[in-house]
Amino acid sequence: MIKVIKPLVLTLLLSLALGCKSALKVSSTGELNKEVTAKQLIKENSKQELKFKTFQSKVKIDYIEGTTTQSYGVNLRMEKDKVIWINATLGLARAMITPNEVKYYDKINNQFFEGDYRLLSDLLGIELDFQKVQNLLLAEPIFGYKTNKYVASTHENSYVLQPEEQSAIFELFYLLNPGHFKMDSQQLYQPMTRRMLQIDYQAYQEVSKQIVPEKIHINAVEENDEVTIDLEYKSVSFNEELRFPFKIPTGFKEIVINEAN
Repeated sequence: MIKVIKPLVLTLLLSLALGCKSALKVSSTGELNKEVTAKQLIKENSKQELKFKTFQSKVKIDYIEGTTTQSYGVNLRMEKDKVIWINATLGLARAMITPNEVKYYDKINNQFFEGDYRLLSDLLGIELDFQKVQNLLLAEPIFGYKTNKYVASTHENSYVLQPEEQSAIFELFYLLNPGHFKMDSQQLYQPMTRRMLQIDYQAYQEVSKQIVPEKIHINAVEENDEVTIDLEYKSVSFNEELRFPFKIPTGFKEIVINEAN
């Protein structure tokens, strides 16, 4: 059994808009409107959902765990709602995430994994699936808006959306930018397990008239353990013809995750 997955593999697996009279007005200065309602904020944020068939970007990744800091360059490709594909520099590692499975191989250690989302869920401390991973990478609300009723408030320079009734298991907060209504931050707290996940979207870029994340800072804490991941998207493009090749090399050893871990 392999209990600890290499940081590169964890990082690879991870790495993987206005209208009617009642609509909010986008302020170029990012001025907050304290009379805004949750319904208005959700509507404006939903208008900013990225629209594409395929997405491609070069991504610079910095991974920090304890005193260990490592940096990587990867190629990230997506076919929306179908596949997330990550290829490390020189093809040393490759991952592919689909709605049904997570799989990768690592040429440095001659090992591979094929399985469910437990690896990613254990890393970030929340139950993940394909849609949540895709939303995280694209600055969309991780849990969406359909499962809860929300209330609106403000905090510093952001609008805040939170469930009208927070779950006993975790507390969820979406912070929206008042200038373009994309996410400033997504924050999830699990008091009973002393877990915290915070995803800060520190910078955005405009690509093909759409607002796309440029810098993402992810901080996952569980008791005394902390993992920080910084992503920087470069050379973003939409709707190109992309391939998603994936074949596990022969002779590689399978990683088996112990149910007790």
